[in-house]
Amino acid sequence: MTSWAVGDELLPRTDPPLTVTDFVRYQGASGDMNPVHHDQQAAEAVGYDRPLAVGMLAAGRLATYLTDVFGPRAVRTVEVRFSASAWPGDALTYSARVVDVVAKDGGRELTVEAVCTTPQGDVHVGGTARFHLD
Repeated sequence: MTSWAVGDELLPRTDPPLTVTDFVRYQGASGDMNPVHHDQQAAEAVGYDRPLAVGMLAAGRLATYLTDVFGPRAVRTVEVRFSASAWPGDALTYSARVVDVVAKDGGRELTVEAVCTTPQGDVHVGGTARFHLD
């Protein structure tokens, strides 16, 4: 879409189901090797019945979902907050809508609210991003 208006929604995207292998790959790349995300015994020791998803994995995928639409050069800010947990087997869905459009610096600045939801409809990661479009 070349002309964005308040209320416009991006086409949602659903990823394949999460796996513990996804968590380990992300952990290896980020350096965050907290075992609660990949080790059954560590997860049980802190009260979970299985390893839980790395929140930043979904946050990164949410940002990628947005930059696939607006382009990485357009990013001005991205803010996220973590809510419900996600688990192996969850196919996360990403969606967003434009909540503000203003003229700025010879272009338009869009503010977008985005969410990553679990199959149960819980918000795993939500946030706001701003983009500058020429």
